[in-house]
Amino acid sequence: MTQLHGHHVVTGPELRATFAEDARAHRGRFGRRVLHAIVLVLLVGVIAAGAVGAWAIMNNVIKIPTTIASKAPTSLCPTTTFDYVPNETVNLNVFNGTSRGGLGRTVADQFAARGHKVGAVDNSDTAYSGIGVVVSGIKGQAAAFNVQRNLAGTDYFQDNREDESVDVIITSKYEGLVEPELVDQTPGMLSCPRENLRIADDSKWPIVPTLPADQ
Repeated sequence: MTQLHGHHVVTGPELRATFAEDARAHRGRFGRRVLHAIVLVLLVGVIAAGAVGAWAIMNNVIKIPTTIASKAPTSLCPTTTFDYVPNETVNLNVFNGTSRGGLGRTVADQFAARGHKVGAVDNSDTAYSGIGVVVSGIKGQAAAFNVQRNLAGTDYFQDNREDESVDVIITSKYEGLVEPELVDQTPGMLSCPRENLRIADDSKWPIVPTLPADQ
């Protein structure tokens, strides 16, 4: 340390050290400002991107699939228009899904009297609560259309069978077949009035006759 007339004299090394410390402090402040600027720019970019994305989604420019959308039911009812095939070409099985004893045999006999070829006649448990259910594979859809015209108000379901046979399950609201002379024989489509209540998974359909009992 140098004193001149009672005053401190700054030496060269002290001056250089002071300037070096000021330079480091300035560089530190500058670096922090640059970092703050970068963070601010990134934040503004994220906000802008979010706003653009939200606008695109709301205006259907971008469509994001959701869990609800993925579970939306698809149409399971055939859209083909069928001609009314002759009764004699229809092979059907009749199942009684009600508590009314002997109803399956009664309905089977009525179909047979109209010329339908009746195979199995049995009882069945079913959760369906309408007039009845008509079930066939793809090859049996024309025959199923015939059956629905004779048993109005039924609901059609398709299964994986490969033949042309049709299953008829009589359920709680059944009241009778359409009178033979009143059967509509004009072309049309299969009827699926309760399609919105179906389960898309075939294994969960509650209409397959798997519990035969006494007629």
